[in-house]
Formats: sequence, C-alpha cells, structure tokens
Amino acid sequence: MTRLLAALLAAVGLAGCATLVAPSLPATAGSEIAACAGWFERIDAAIDRAGVRDAEADRIAGFAGLRTDRLSAALRERARADGAAFEAWLGRLQQLESEGRAVEIANLPGPAFPLAEAADMAAARSRSALCTQAWRKPLQADAALRAQLLDSASVPDRYATWQRAAGLYPLVRWPFFAGVEAWQRGHQAQVERWSAAAPATQRFIAAGAAASAVRIAELWRNRAHDALGLPRFQPDEIATLLAAHAPALEIETHGDFDRFGALAWRDGTVAPGVDVGMPVVYQRLSATRYRGRWLVQLVYTLWFPERPPRSRFDVLAGALDAVVVRITLAPDDGRPLLVDTIHGCGCYQMYFPTAEVALRPDAPIGVEWAFVPATLPALRAGQRVVVRLASASHYVVGIAPDDAAPGTAYTLRDEHSLRALPTPAGSSRSLFGPDGLVAGSERAERFLFWPMGIASAGAMRQWGHHATAFVGRSHFDDADLIERRFVIEALHPSAPAGSMN
Repeated sequence: MTRLLAALLAAVGLAGCATLVAPSLPATAGSEIAACAGWFERIDAAIDRAGVRDAEADRIAGFAGLRTDRLSAALRERARADGAAFEAWLGRLQQLESEGRAVEIANLPGPAFPLAEAADMAAARSRSALCTQAWRKPLQADAALRAQLLDSASVPDRYATWQRAAGLYPLVRWPFFAGVEAWQRGHQAQVERWSAAAPATQRFIAAGAAASAVRIAELWRNRAHDALGLPRFQPDEIATLLAAHAPALEIETHGDFDRFGALAWRDGTVAPGVDVGMPVVYQRLSATRYRGRWLVQLVYTLWFPERPPRSRFDVLAGALDAVVVRITLAPDDGRPLLVDTIHGCGCYQMYFPTAEVALRPDAPIGVEWAFVPATLPALRAGQRVVVRLASASHYVVGIAPDDAAPGTAYTLRDEHSLRALPTPAGSSRSLFGPDGLVAGSERAERFLFWPMGIASAGAMRQWGHHATAFVGRSHFDDADLIERRFVIEALHPSAPAGSMN
C-alpha cells in the first residue's frame, strides 16, 4: 500500500496538481480544479480496485471531490436563491466528501500501518481535502458553474426500474400489496396483545445520567440556524440531545439472537459478528423538512446476530438483523412529536405519532404509505420512550413513554464508526459494501421480491439506501417523508409556531 499511495502522490505532484472535472464543465472551472482531476482519477481507481468505495453519500457527476445526500438535494432550491445559503450548502457537499474519502483511504488494504505508511495516508487525505476545497473559488466566480452543480447534485432512488419492468410490476404489485396489508393486520393484532399483556422482557437503558430538563430547555432556547435554515448544534450539544432521548429497550429474549451488541470483524468472516456481551446502540443526527421548517431527528440503531429461522423454509431468516428507531422533535422545545422505525433492510416501517400529529387525509390508494399501529400520548422535551421488541423477528410491538425503571446499561456509539471497523489484522473495513449492502446478510426473500425493484430485498444496508416500500417508492431518508404523510397541527400555517428559518 505504501508504494501505491506513494505512486499516486508522485503522479499528482508531477502533474502539478494537472486534469477533477468532466470535459463538459466550463473552462472557467480553473486550472487548480483541472489539476486535481489526475489525483481523483487515480485514487478513485485504487479505491474501486480494492472494493472500498463508501456509498453513504453519492458522488456528483462532473464534480469529483463533492458528494451529496437526500437532505442536501432537498436544500438545492434554497441554495439557488441565496449566496450565503449556497456557501452553506457547498460546505455540506464538501463535508460529505471529506467523510467518505477519509473512510475510503482508511480502508485501502494493507498491513498494520507503520509510521511511514500512516504518513502517506495522511498526505492522501490532505491532498483530497485541498482538492475538495478548491471548488469554492471557481463556484463563487461562475454562476453557470454553480447552476450546473445545483442541477447535478441529485440522488437517484434505490429502485431498479428495469427489475420492475422485467418482473411485470404493474400486475404483480397487487398481490404483493395484499400481502403487505395482511402482514399489517396481523402485526396490529400483535401490538394490541402486547399492550394488553406483554410477555417477559429484558430491559436496557442508556448508560450515564440524562441531561436535566433545564439543560434541554437551555439548549433549545440558545440554538442557532445556518443560512439554509437547518438547526445548528455544537458537537457536545448533539451528544446531549442524543443521550437525552436514547430510548429504553424491552426485548423478549429467548436466545443470543435476541441480544444486541457491538459489531466487530472476526477472522475469516464475510459479515462481522455481534458482541452480545457488549450492548451498544449506534446513533446519528438527521433532519426532516416540514412546511419550510427543518425538524431535528435522532436516529438509533441496534444490531442482532441474526434473525433465526422459524422453519426450514423461512425466507426472512438470515445473519445480522438491525432495528432503526427515529425520533422527530418539535422545533420550539425539542419535545418528541413522532417516532418511526424500520429494520436494517428498510422493511417494516411503522409510525407512532403523538396526538399533535395526524395522518393526512389525501393518502394515495394502492401503495404503502403510513402504517400506524399505535399512537403516543404527549411527551415532554427530553422525555424518553421505551421500545418493545418481539423475540426472533425483532418486530417493534410497542412504543410508549418510559417509566425510568432500572435496566441493563447500553452504550451509545457514532454510527459513522461502522464505515471503518477495525479488523483483527490491525486495518479497517466498512460494514457496508460499495453497493451500500451488508455482505452476508442476504435473505432468500430476494428471489421472491425482486419484481419490486429493490436490490437484495431483506439484506441490511447503509444509510441512504433504505427503500421502505415494496409497492410505491419511498426512502427512509427522504427529506419530505413526514410532510407527505402527516399534518403537525402546531406547525400548520394556521397555528402559531416559531419559525426555524
């Protein structure tokens, strides 16, 4: 690896930093941008040969050194209309690139890194960062180049239209939709049974003391917003928010397959193992747009070793299983408005709204839209919820306000750590493949569900790759997902509410 990186650095150095843009870009992109193309071309080739491309954010055609995600794509019109907003938006694209590039360089294969090789990697990261920042000056100077970037910074959906065409989707969608509706009716009954008389469960709570109500109120009172209207918090404030709302977990436990934990690579394995002796929940921050305002979303993911088979022909069973819990907060005081969940495959999306949130009356017919198996009472700012999970399937069978009872402590970790997990050899490797899927987590259901157009249906996948509807098109990270499905009375134009813009 030392020779590879040294060759890459030397090639770029000889080129004088010399051809990152597609030929179609205006010449006004500048010589410095053109000079970086050789660097990105060579390092991208090395990354792709090694199979370590990071798929969380999408690269932008013609703008090597910048990446985008669905949230950034949803901000394009705001960025188009205002110079300060464009600068903030460009900063997001650069940050996404920096995060993805750092992961890819760290995961390039090689032995445990001695000092000289680590220095080469540092130089590779530094060179990439300089080329990423080099976009700012030409974009400031050239309106046509800005417009081209704004037009290009989109994210494709995670549905393969050709699969749907080959699988006769217009016809087979109806029996699939009937199956979805049947599962929802059965699960609704299971949620009601758990509400009436829950089986014995094992309880887990986040380690450490939660922030006080005064601290949460202060955090929201003093919050800032960037030029895009997004809430802006300092890293310690983000940690406070995530810790304050980290849900309690009550899990029906019949074996190690019902125990969640830290992911770790082991020798000779396709998929990482789950250390069930170390309960860990992975966390991240996101946001959703509602009527021009941006609401903070807190995301928590727990990983199980497997979904065990219920029979010899259980097409849903397989290695690794993840449950994702997302809490959407109100803009005025940070109280939870809505909790929604999926599994790591994007499947089984469920919504648990509070009384402030109502389903829209204009839902389309014949597509998966919003399954609401239960509602929540009003919650206070900083109040935790408890999430209840069934054995083996790990289906979410209830969410309720937590009663602060004791339990086994779990720790919180940044979900981004999964993009560069340490290996026994001393290097690092992403949980996710270049296609955003988790190798080894495939399910037999993919052979039945392929006409719905979702790659490897049932497999676990990376943020940004969670298609959530077999019938219809929807993604867990769609910036307007909540707005399309619900009405939040307190944020309706006819109701008084503090703007987040």
